[in-house]
Amino acid sequence: MDCTNLDRKSIPIIGISTGDLNGIGIEVTLKSLENTSIFSKLTPIIYASMEVLNFYSKLLKKSHLDFHVISEPQQAIPIKINVIPVWTESVIITPGKSNATGGKYAKKSLEAAVTDLKTESINGLVTAPLSKDLLNEQGFSFPGHTEYLAASFQVSENLMLMVKDRIRVAVATGHIPIAKVPESLTTALISEKLQILIDSLQTDFRIKAPKVALTGLNPHAGENGLMGNEEQKIINKVIHKFNFNGYFIKGPFPADGFFGSDEYLKYDGILTMYHDQGLIPFKSIAKGSGVNFTAGLPIVRTSPAHGTAFNLAGKNIANPSSMTHALLLASTLAKNKDY
Repeated sequence: MDCTNLDRKSIPIIGISTGDLNGIGIEVTLKSLENTSIFSKLTPIIYASMEVLNFYSKLLKKSHLDFHVISEPQQAIPIKINVIPVWTESVIITPGKSNATGGKYAKKSLEAAVTDLKTESINGLVTAPLSKDLLNEQGFSFPGHTEYLAASFQVSENLMLMVKDRIRVAVATGHIPIAKVPESLTTALISEKLQILIDSLQTDFRIKAPKVALTGLNPHAGENGLMGNEEQKIINKVIHKFNFNGYFIKGPFPADGFFGSDEYLKYDGILTMYHDQGLIPFKSIAKGSGVNFTAGLPIVRTSPAHGTAFNLAGKNIANPSSMTHALLLASTLAKNKDY
């Protein structure tokens, strides 16, 4: 059955890059796709080789999985695990071992998937975890997935948005040293990230008039300047500007009390000021089933909210929940896009 006969708005085609071959990426992918109910939401395509997938199927005792080898996304069949072989050479897989092989083939898988994403042959991409260090050793000139995708689609700014059901937590400053956070927080930066968040809530999540909360930077949100003045000098200015322009923005809230109570449940989106301020409470709330979504890109990209976990690889103990939710969110967001 050719996928041109599929209703791609109701059952999107979602590509999956393998991540590091020696991490848990392929394990959590196969475990997620083992539950055939997921095929009512999406048609998957894994960018890998059958040798690698057969290796993990045997290792995980999942020989019943129904793979379908294709050469292009248009040949994808629903209710099967479609595979586009990206390489044909034999690969030595060593689960749990961090080595150049894992990085080399993670790069190949990602590049092939993005090629199809650019032509809209697939409706979204889920990226399994990779090792940034190993990828860079392969001549990959980007810090990670996000930067590579931003460059591929010529987008200057984007936003890391962590999603668990109706909880959506973004971070303003992303992956930078904590010592550089205060100097990085400007009205321009926060305004830019807040606008991306609002736009994503409206377009990707179909929330017409989203309610957004901002956390402060300092303990107790600065306590009226006693513990820092970034709230008064920077964050409040952004909030006032956006409210003046007709948006619903509240804050800055002290992060501990905000997440420690049910206050965070009152908002469609939350913009925190730095990485750990947002991700520690989010991951505590999500309990292993959160998803990382890159807002601000013209395409759908999600990933599980965990890393390669080399310490768990090959032991058949990795929890697939985050990958499952990443696949389902990619499907939902793809349906909200206009194809």
